[in-house]
Formats: sequence, C-alpha cells, structure tokens
Amino acid sequence: MTKLYKLTDENGKTRAKGSELQWGEGVTHTAKGEGTRLCTDSVIHAYEHPLIAIVLCPIHAAFDELRLWEAEGEIVAREGQLKCGVKTLTTVREIPVPEITLEQRVRFAISCALEVCQEEYFVQWAQKWLNGEDRRKDRAWLRRGETKAVEAVWAAAGSAALVKEYEETGYANWRIGGMVKAALAAQVAAQVRSELNFVYLIEQVLAS
Repeated sequence: MTKLYKLTDENGKTRAKGSELQWGEGVTHTAKGEGTRLCTDSVIHAYEHPLIAIVLCPIHAAFDELRLWEAEGEIVAREGQLKCGVKTLTTVREIPVPEITLEQRVRFAISCALEVCQEEYFVQWAQKWLNGEDRRKDRAWLRRGETKAVEAVWAAAGSAALVKEYEETGYANWRIGGMVKAALAAQVAAQVRSELNFVYLIEQVLAS
C-alpha cells in the first residue's frame, strides 16, 4: 500500500451534499464506477504529498475549513504530482494541516511561472519580486504577483482554448484570492511541463 493524503471538510466529509462520503480514522471507501479516470466515480481522489494537497485544495475541493488525513491506497491514475486516484482508500489518522501563508503561495505561483515562461520582461520582474526589490509597501504587491504569475503560465501554455476553459469556469477573474491563483499557476504549468517537481518548488519556498 502507498502512503497518501486525503482532504475533507471540517466534518470529515467529501463530495457534494447528498452523496457525501464520511471519513475518519480507519475508514475505508471503494469507488463504485469502472475504469480509472480522474474526477469521476471510477476513482477516489487523493494526494501523494501533504503540501500539494493544501496548495491545490482551492481548485480541487475549496473547503472553507479543512482537515488532512494520512491514508493508504494503490494508485491507478495520476495527474503528474498534482493529484492521484485510487480504487480503494483508507484514512488512517488525522494529521496537522501545514500552514502556508499567502505570500508563500504567491512565491510558489511565481516559481511555477518561471519554470515555464522565459520572457525577459517577466523573468526580470519575477526575480526582483522574489528578492524583495520590486514590491509595494501595501497589499497591492500580493495581487500584482498573483496576476503576473498566472498570466505568465497561461502565456507559456500558448493555448487560447486552455485560457478560454478557465475563463468559462470563472477562475480567471482577477478578483479571486491568491490561494486559487497559486493553485491555477501549478495546474497550468503542469500542462506545459508535466515533469515539473512541484514538491521541490513548494519546499524551496517554505525554506526561503
């Protein structure tokens, strides 16, 4: 069995109201559908690293309050490092939720963008942002960082269809929070370069 991680709401539940799954210590659930396609009833969603779970939560689950569980299962589907799917998952025990600040999320988003966007204007700006040379003395610099990072990974993707897809879901609204933008930066960057090591990028941000 592989050690995995599962996010739930504050009540230990997942899925939409009316079809919730209740999780807890030693609880096991098995997917009902056939096949191994992610984001269907064929698999149960999990993560291979707790930091990935926390960063991606805003676009995968968007729990207002969340709990994190160490779990076990056998992976049958993956979207790079960003998420995985299993047929049967057991939540073993609850563990503390890693704390990631808004500034760290923005740093992560910019780091993702730098991995896939080498436009000179963006690289110069990003490096100054990361080392503290180009920041305003109010909250506006956070919003600026979020927006530029997501714009950069979209530009690197070079796909109008991809941008349109996100716009239609409403995630492209620049008024949304940095948590969502950081998650989107990782998701789009992964579609540009599937081999990116997002765990390494997050750990580097947290260590800086």
